[in-house]
Amino acid sequence: MTTRERLIELLEKLAAKEGHTPSTLDGVQFFRSDQPTARVPVVYEPRIVIVGQGRKRGFLGGQVFTFDAYNYLVLSVPLPFECEAVEASPEKPLLGVTVRVSPSTLGELLLEMDEDPMLEGRAPQGIYSTRLTDDLSGAAVRLLESLQSRTDSRILGPQIVREITYLVLRGEQGGALRALAARHGHFSRIARVLTRIHTDYARAIDIETLANDAHMSVSTFHHNFKAVTSTSPMQYVKSIRLHNARMLMALEGLSAAAAAGRVGYESASQFSREFKRFFGNPPAVEAMRMRARGFE
Repeated sequence: MTTRERLIELLEKLAAKEGHTPSTLDGVQFFRSDQPTARVPVVYEPRIVIVGQGRKRGFLGGQVFTFDAYNYLVLSVPLPFECEAVEASPEKPLLGVTVRVSPSTLGELLLEMDEDPMLEGRAPQGIYSTRLTDDLSGAAVRLLESLQSRTDSRILGPQIVREITYLVLRGEQGGALRALAARHGHFSRIARVLTRIHTDYARAIDIETLANDAHMSVSTFHHNFKAVTSTSPMQYVKSIRLHNARMLMALEGLSAAAAAGRVGYESASQFSREFKRFFGNPPAVEAMRMRARGFE
């Protein structure tokens, strides 16, 4: 049995249902889709995405990122983008695993490698796809094998997650992960602002305050923010608010007006207009779709 065949075999067991399934190890999830899905807005936390079978495409800032059995996806910062499943069927479902990216693990690895992260220069983009190597495929298989047992998961799982992070860090496009570990580089400062947005999105936010938090002028901040996220700061804030409102409606059953208030909108009608423009469906319809699809 090849490494790829073993990866598919394990994912068929562990990703038994449509949508995302948490594993026994914090920060690791499985996903499955039995049919193609239309291009829809999603928001991913920093993670490594490895696909065993099928194909997905991500879209951001005019670029297309393919992740399948030959290419993996990395997000080094939380990013809203659009995504579609283009190869998935009941006979050959889309199957994959995601591993959360930990800045503290990145810093520890760079120290042990005796290498400095990138500190200056243009901030790298926060998302990329690149070739899946045999070493990374093998590590993914060993991670999935460990996740079949709670004891193996607890003892071996964190070590293999660390190995996967190391392999990605040393990969062809590990620059974004290196930049994330830098404490004073532009990328790291933008990453800290993104974390603040995800924490304080319901409060009033303006670009001057965000730029000040990043210790940058407004023009420098705007330039670097767009380099990392492919969008403007305030468009990013709006998208995070809308994504969180969608989750509140889908998970907690909130009405559109209640969700709008919770994420910082003063006008429920403005929220509904912007929500439909962003997701393509009215709030109630999109919440039902989310519940049916297993929370992309």
